[in-house]
Amino acid sequence: MTVYLTQFLVALPAIFFVVDPIGVVPLFLAMTAGDTKEKVRSTALRACLVAGGLMTFFALFGTIIFKVFGVSLGAFRVAGGILLLITALDMLRARPSETRTSPTEEREGAVKEDVAIVPLAIPLLAGPGGIATAMVLVARGNTMTGTLPVLAAIILTFVASYFILRASGLVQRVLRQSGVAIVERVMGLILAAIAVQFMADGAKELLK
Repeated sequence: MTVYLTQFLVALPAIFFVVDPIGVVPLFLAMTAGDTKEKVRSTALRACLVAGGLMTFFALFGTIIFKVFGVSLGAFRVAGGILLLITALDMLRARPSETRTSPTEEREGAVKEDVAIVPLAIPLLAGPGGIATAMVLVARGNTMTGTLPVLAAIILTFVASYFILRASGLVQRVLRQSGVAIVERVMGLILAAIAVQFMADGAKELLK
């Protein structure tokens, strides 16, 4: 039980911070401007369900993907760590990360009829960094039971993401732009430490 709790306490902040629903709030507000409350709730729900489902899929079948492409866990840990570090550095500078979405994708999303799947679910919520994080965390467990804490962390992250996006207007008013920037920087610092740990673990494995 202690092992599962430890794995969960490592997985939850890693997944929550890389998904970063608070950082998505300003984009969500821009993309759903003028929508009814019912449509905003529906958009948030579908985006979180699709993003959560995608990350769960890669968490469960990541090992098979490693084998198909002949990629070692050590190499993927280093690559995932580098990707997370880039995202973390952008968060520390309180600017949108282009590993998640580009300005062009944001502009296209603002004028689309339905933004729940693209770009909200993919790549804003379930971007390359989130997918890589889920796969690396599950691979560290090495057993099927080791995946349960990671799956629980994914579910909890997207439940929280739904409520944050649903109340996006309130979150924006309470935190304001400066508050969002402060939260982003704190998350970025923790995420940078997790990224360095991923790279260190991967490097050790590659050097064996």
